Amino acid sequence: MHRRLAVRGLVQGVGFRPWVWQQATALGLIGWVRNTGFGVEIDLHGEPALMDALQAQLWQAPFPAKVEQVEVLAPLVVDEAQSSPSAAPFEIRASLSGGPAHTTIGTDLSVCPRCLSELFDPANRRWRHPFIHCPQCGPRYTVTRSLPFDRVHTSMSRFLPCDACAAEYTDGADRRFHHQTTACPACGPRLSLRQADGSVDTVDPVAATLGMLRDGAIVAIKSLGGFHLCCDARQTSAVNRLRQRKHRDSKPLAVMMANLASVQPWVELDGHAARWLQASERPIVLLPQTAHGQAMLGHLAPGLAWLGVMLPYTATQYLLFHEACGRPTTPDWLTQAQDLMLVMTSANPSGAPLVMDNDTALLELAELADAWLLHDRDILARNDDSVLRVRKDGSACFIRRGRGYAPAPLALPDSAGLTPDGHAPAPSVMALGALLKATLCITQGDRAMVSPHVGDLDSVETRVAFTRLADSWPAWLNTQPEALACDLHPDFFSTMLAAHLTQTQAAAASDIQPLPLIQVQHHHAHIAAVLAEHSDDKAAMGPVVGLALDGHGLGTDGQVWGGEMLLVQGDEARRLGHLRPMPLPGGDQATREPWRMAASVLQVLGRGHELPSRFPAQPPATLALMQTWLQQSSGRQAHTTSLGRLFDAAAGLLHVLAPASASRYEAEAAMRLESLALPAWPAVPLAQGWTVSAQGVLDWQPLMTWLADQSSTLASNPGKGQDSTRGQLAAVFHATIAAALADWAQQACQQQGVSTVVLAGGCMANRLLDEALYEQLHGAGLTVWRPSQYPCGDGGLSLGQAWVARQRLLSMAGASTV
Repeated sequence: MHRRLAVRGLVQGVGFRPWVWQQATALGLIGWVRNTGFGVEIDLHGEPALMDALQAQLWQAPFPAKVEQVEVLAPLVVDEAQSSPSAAPFEIRASLSGGPAHTTIGTDLSVCPRCLSELFDPANRRWRHPFIHCPQCGPRYTVTRSLPFDRVHTSMSRFLPCDACAAEYTDGADRRFHHQTTACPACGPRLSLRQADGSVDTVDPVAATLGMLRDGAIVAIKSLGGFHLCCDARQTSAVNRLRQRKHRDSKPLAVMMANLASVQPWVELDGHAARWLQASERPIVLLPQTAHGQAMLGHLAPGLAWLGVMLPYTATQYLLFHEACGRPTTPDWLTQAQDLMLVMTSANPSGAPLVMDNDTALLELAELADAWLLHDRDILARNDDSVLRVRKDGSACFIRRGRGYAPAPLALPDSAGLTPDGHAPAPSVMALGALLKATLCITQGDRAMVSPHVGDLDSVETRVAFTRLADSWPAWLNTQPEALACDLHPDFFSTMLAAHLTQTQAAAASDIQPLPLIQVQHHHAHIAAVLAEHSDDKAAMGPVVGLALDGHGLGTDGQVWGGEMLLVQGDEARRLGHLRPMPLPGGDQATREPWRMAASVLQVLGRGHELPSRFPAQPPATLALMQTWLQQSSGRQAHTTSLGRLFDAAAGLLHVLAPASASRYEAEAAMRLESLALPAWPAVPLAQGWTVSAQGVLDWQPLMTWLADQSSTLASNPGKGQDSTRGQLAAVFHATIAAALADWAQQACQQQGVSTVVLAGGCMANRLLDEALYEQLHGAGLTVWRPSQYPCGDGGLSLGQAWVARQRLLSMAGASTV
């Protein structure tokens, strides 16, 4: 009997074909397996019961493979040379190229335990080999030039396997059987340490690098998806020098530690956090610092209660820690506390994308690094470290989604049943996000792929990198987008690029008409991204009540939104309400200087005359201009409903930053306000601290009046305990905002007859707000959805835009068949 199977999912670059070979051989089946653009194709000859057994086993493929679909292909007329059994019982055949790439490429994973045991075994031929990996670990996305996943399509193609590696490759009993990127010290990539004077160390670059780090040097280290700037985290002088060179005065720096035992003295670690830290994806996890950690490591995250921590994920990183503890020959050191702690921050000049090739690193990092730890395996795709916070329920709140997670696809509902005839194909959409934390999303059939984090599109270098990604991704997937999606804001680079691509992509498809361009309102896209995550639930089609809470986004009325209550259903969104608007003095300058938003709130409260006494560090002329502007801003020009700006106002009233200081990085004031509140958390919300009007406007005036009174009293009574009192005020502010938002959402759900609330937007990165709001809504019996696979902030906007555009196109296709 003959049977042909098509298997779809994460089945390339993960050892799936060798595993199929092993299972088929054990069952005595004849046939072959090969990679295709669809995924993997299997041709079987044998007893039906044995073929049934193999087909059932496919769903138990070992990590990291993930089978999503197994289809029995119809017995069509096929090439006899391809379908007839060979002399060998079962074989792995050459990949079949061409056609749309519907398969999934694996993400970059940390070195697995089996490879680590080989790495530190002096008797193993891969002892201390910096590029050890196997089908279960190592780079995939960042070394892949095109699909299907074969060595010739990767950056390992230039490294010819030695006899020993070639023997492993052809040995069906070896765990590196048919491993496409296999290598060893004899035939694989090599490390070298290049000094600023041009000298190169290839004898023992790991030991030389560690010596420089211990001497206080800053070393640019080439990793999987780009370079890190690395220094000894315990040396305040080295960290300060890194900050000075990178123009990063106070922005928090992530650190790498050897293992959980090394982490525990510095941060609070529960089971959920430990699981995320040790995950194969190895994200940076934001963890609450212990008192000891804040006292000793305050220079790493100034003024913040959280520290970003990650564990090693490449062999080179493990080798640095191994060197630091004296090259032990037993594996015990891997679980024992180690003293070495390394700053690992993205290597890029200010505003530029992550550096990923050697020549660029030597040129662009010359003023940042003292030396470069390089290797000769090319990085083909930029992929920065992922950053997340762990919630109480163990789920993740992603701040940045990159290495380890991107570009893993998200399953979307099939188009069947979404149109009257049930046969309209799901269109391919390419969405370009907004301005900050840019990502790209392409939908292809019943899946969406979101790119790794690119960065903020306010620099030429990042715009160039983003444009190249938009040009290359459709070709990489061999897919032609049928529509483009972007933000409403006409001045965003992503919007202008989308408009340009409607012409060029149409030309590529030989279409005279430009592709449709679907602009999606910013906050609608925030909510839609969460709906896409929950698309396996019928409730995702709505209606749902969405709370979109962030810093800014252009509204449909041309105003700056940021505290929005939306009713979302299908591809449509209706604004049910918003936070009380407040003036935005200075436009973008107000986002950087929290005292301006405090002045704005005081003006709304009728207390603009208090500005000179509250902000004495500001020049009198500046205060006079501010008072004049605020008095003349009674119209709706330059107003905002942003919750992010309200947090800035609270930070300004409590002088979270030094007098007359501006935020030195995005959301610094709000993050410091949250950290200030943590010791006093949980707090009791202010009674009657808000009101909700019949028009759905959430008015914060009672809360801010109280906060203005309390902060004034605090300022007039300087002395000990100021920080504690300010912390209590900050905690009450957080608790009241959460209670107000929960009350507001419950009222909207009752009025609209809805039981599902979606929470999204950059403000949801705030742990105190996120947990308090979720608990209150969930406690009220509502279903609450939060983003857990994609960033809550602007990094998830491209997914939301693609979801809305896809729904709209399907709806239009359905309408045309009626």
